[in-house]
Amino acid sequence: MNNIKNSLFYVTVIGGFTALIYWMISKGSSLESGRGVVQKKIESNHWNDFLHSMIENLQHPLAILLAQIVTIILAARLFGWIFRKIGQPSVIGEMIAGIVLGPSLVGMYFPEFSALLFPTASLGNLQFLSQIGLILFMFVIGMELDLKVLKNKAHESVVISHASIVIPFALGLTLAYFIYTTFAPVGIAFSSFGLFMGIAMSITAFPVLARIVQERGMQKTKLGTIAITCAAADDITAWCLLAVVIAIVKAGSLASSLYVIGLAILYVIIMLKIVRPFLKRVGDLNSTRESLNKPVVAIFFITLLISSYASELIGIHALFGAFLAGAIMPENNKFRNIFIEKVEDVSIILLLPLFFVFTGLRTQIGLLNDPYLWKVTAVIIAVAVVGKFFGSALAAKFVGQNWKDSLAIGALMNTRGLMELVVLNIGYDLGVLSTEIFTMMVIMALVTTFMTGPALDFIGYIFKDKPTVVPQEIGNKSKYKILLSFATPEKGKKLLQIANSLVKKQPDNSIVTAIHLSLSTEIHSFDVKDHERKMLIPVIEESERLNQNMLSVFKVTNDIDTDIIDTANQGEYDLLLVGLGQSIFDGTLLGKILGFTTRIVNPDRLIDKFTGKEGLFENSPFDERTRHIIAKTKMPVGIFIDKELEEVDRIFMPIFSKEDSFLIDYAKKLINNNGSQITVLDAGGEVKSSRDTQESIRSIEQIAPNHIMIMHDRTIKKEFLETQNLMIISLESWKKLIESQSIWLNNTPSVLILKP
Repeated sequence: MNNIKNSLFYVTVIGGFTALIYWMISKGSSLESGRGVVQKKIESNHWNDFLHSMIENLQHPLAILLAQIVTIILAARLFGWIFRKIGQPSVIGEMIAGIVLGPSLVGMYFPEFSALLFPTASLGNLQFLSQIGLILFMFVIGMELDLKVLKNKAHESVVISHASIVIPFALGLTLAYFIYTTFAPVGIAFSSFGLFMGIAMSITAFPVLARIVQERGMQKTKLGTIAITCAAADDITAWCLLAVVIAIVKAGSLASSLYVIGLAILYVIIMLKIVRPFLKRVGDLNSTRESLNKPVVAIFFITLLISSYASELIGIHALFGAFLAGAIMPENNKFRNIFIEKVEDVSIILLLPLFFVFTGLRTQIGLLNDPYLWKVTAVIIAVAVVGKFFGSALAAKFVGQNWKDSLAIGALMNTRGLMELVVLNIGYDLGVLSTEIFTMMVIMALVTTFMTGPALDFIGYIFKDKPTVVPQEIGNKSKYKILLSFATPEKGKKLLQIANSLVKKQPDNSIVTAIHLSLSTEIHSFDVKDHERKMLIPVIEESERLNQNMLSVFKVTNDIDTDIIDTANQGEYDLLLVGLGQSIFDGTLLGKILGFTTRIVNPDRLIDKFTGKEGLFENSPFDERTRHIIAKTKMPVGIFIDKELEEVDRIFMPIFSKEDSFLIDYAKKLINNNGSQITVLDAGGEVKSSRDTQESIRSIEQIAPNHIMIMHDRTIKKEFLETQNLMIISLESWKKLIESQSIWLNNTPSVLILKP
């Protein structure tokens, strides 16, 4: 009755008021006479009218900007993924993406498309948005600096850091002397050109260096600590020098710039002595996610914007103000982490790629069309490497480091990355750098950043010290070794429970290793220790409750899949246990067509489609990470699907074919070590027809009678499945169940899928 009443009300209201709207428009038309209203002529070709309207929409500034952002983000993600796969920081891929979309590639070979996507009139909008992204990014960089580390390691780090600035600065200035007449823009004084060349040679990319240190597991070593501290000191010193250089360039002379420098010093004192204590007080009162509400967040954002505005007005660039605002944020790591989460996704994922592409649009590699220009580029790269790499290495050796660590510090400090592009763009905007020298310096930034990883590998090879995530204890081949890789502590505890059930009574003949890997892009250097404790301690406590000896490994990486595979294969484990990841597009038409995963687009899946490898897991119900692990590991793999597993006492084990007979070995381990009750379903008649399988089951019955039972009825009742804790099934049989949409899937307990 209510539905009928609601329907009548809906029809009456919508119909009545629609009629009123139409009547008022009709009556209103009579008021147009004498007001100069021009009626648009209706073209006979409605399709042309539609196309004309669409073209106008496409040429609207907002439509162009949105198309640019979508294209840029997709290109940045794709190139970032490619470079992560070859062991490089994703920032290099994003830098390359910018150059590819610029005149160096797309503009050269597809000029019409480039002109359509990046018309000259639209570049102003792109530049301002990219500057906002840079301001937010520099704010994050300032917050990521751990000033406490600087205090603890001040002496060694300051010596190395300042040597790594002054040596390349002097060499850059010397280089500027020889190329000034050829490459400096007309009207630019040598002091301005030389100072910018010097500061550009002196920059170290603190964020990239920190990511490399984390990804290589060096953050706990003395080398890693010194490198990060040097980079932090380098960042602070270099940005202060850059502010002075900008002041000199804008003022025209050193004497004129003294006023600007004096104002800058006053501004820094106000930020440190007045603003910083105020922000500390606000941060202490609002250090939890719940208390960090919108008015509080607004205070910090206003501080950022005012600081950037003040530094821009003074004449030392808005980015210095953003950097300083980040550096004076409350030192509470928990607070900084919460606030960075609010800022970083927007700045790094959405806005920062715009800066890379804007830089790429300015980088015209095609201008280097003469061998002489490439020789000059090579000289610039050589001067940059000699100054930064060897300058840092020699300083590190002088303060007492061995040659291996000294060279490693040099390789890390030679990383320039995004920070170099920031400096170069400032120089370009000020008119200090010509397009040719700007392009050469961008190439230098790419080369020096790209060489960091290979240089570290080569240094490790020379000194015979190759790092590995495999613990030294994993070396005894006679022991049964289980590796469990977990994403969350809860998953880790469940996987440990299963591992314990397989080896509980064999502590001397078994080794269990638990590993947690975190993406370097999702964890900050100052938060690594807290994150490690948060991930590992619950699993360690569970191992103590179970009385299970366990080794724990924590590592920051840029490729979780590959590191899990390498760790498992290098350690020659007997079993790898992983939890099943979940794709947000699993089971959807979109997911089946495009191979989407939680990482939005997984190029592995697309590559498999083109290379014909897709058939390997054509009907696989797994996410991409699990698929990759299954395909690449050389040992048995167990994929665990948790449905609130509490015990591993009652286990259901269906056997569909001869290939499933390996499951009996796991049944034996579970019975011997955990006293589990195993119910084997002889779904394919394999147990009945195979003498070997019957002998295996009989040997179990002799040792532990009444712990294993054979079922021949393929009709499994829901009530029976509800009494079981765990179902263990082979990979092939599980895929067949998924393909056939078996009713078992609705009622199964937790599942362990085993690949032999």
